[in-house]
Amino acid sequence: QPAVCYQAITKKLKVCEEETGSTSIQAADSTAVNGSITPTDKKIGFLGLGLMGSGIVSNLLKMGHTVTVWNRTAEKCDLFIQEGARLGRTPAEVVSTCDITFACVSDPKAAKDLVLGPSGVLQGIRPGKCYVDMSTVDADTVTELAQVIVSRGGRFLEAPVSGNQQLSNDGMLVILAAGDRGLYEDCSSCFQAMGKTSFFLGEVGNAAKMMLIVNMVQGSFMATIAEGLTLAQVTGQSQQTLLDILNQGQLASIFLDQKCQNILQGNFKPDFYLKYIQKDLRLAIALGDSVNHPTPMAAAANEVYKRAKALDQSDNDMSAVYRAYIH
Repeated sequence: QPAVCYQAITKKLKVCEEETGSTSIQAADSTAVNGSITPTDKKIGFLGLGLMGSGIVSNLLKMGHTVTVWNRTAEKCDLFIQEGARLGRTPAEVVSTCDITFACVSDPKAAKDLVLGPSGVLQGIRPGKCYVDMSTVDADTVTELAQVIVSRGGRFLEAPVSGNQQLSNDGMLVILAAGDRGLYEDCSSCFQAMGKTSFFLGEVGNAAKMMLIVNMVQGSFMATIAEGLTLAQVTGQSQQTLLDILNQGQLASIFLDQKCQNILQGNFKPDFYLKYIQKDLRLAIALGDSVNHPTPMAAAANEVYKRAKALDQSDNDMSAVYRAYIH
């Protein structure tokens, strides 16, 4: 696809560390021109081939990594096998035969089941094996997973990603990592293949918290966009003109334009599932509760997404929250 172009893409790996109570960001440049990333010689495993995982695995393969894949629905592996991936029969088998295994699943329950369930990740962990969880979950979940992995002698990194299906396909995700710093560095070529920027945020749990805050802002903004478009419609204003005005102002962004176009065209093919942004809002609100910090905007947006879910919009794109306002 024309959008998938690696020519003259400069990717920056940013490292964020805690120093004497303050946060500093240092950038180290590396370039990926015509796919010239030097892949690690480590064997890579990947568990979960959903909207995000599929694009990630495709880019790992394009950049020359050796990848073994597993998915709960095995048929999703077929395309990647044709592209050169190997097939793992269980999560435990993938972990035991690979040096670094990544996972990207839907929610805290799925993340725990993948590690602790029958033939799960934990059964394949032994000293030196590495596990990188890219799922968007809460800090308590990721801390629990880190503890059980490390207790078996494994190394753990959390690395949730900010982006959508298109950015995943294009290898332009933003990666938020925390945990084992050495493992973060070992993942360098993988992160360059799948993302445009990578942040290291310190101890386990920090990346989960930051990711929830990012998605809280995004989800609340999407609900506001939908609210504005419906208010324009019911007051006799042109929705297209509203979009044109917004696109000429300070709010102009690819996100704003794409999501408004979805609504104007009535096309809600999922790029980021509505049910998952609602899950992230719920987890972000819980994060606020845990530190007694108010999240009234997120709480209001969450109610709108819950309404959209009740209208059977869960498996549509997050922009389908629009439909909660027109019923």
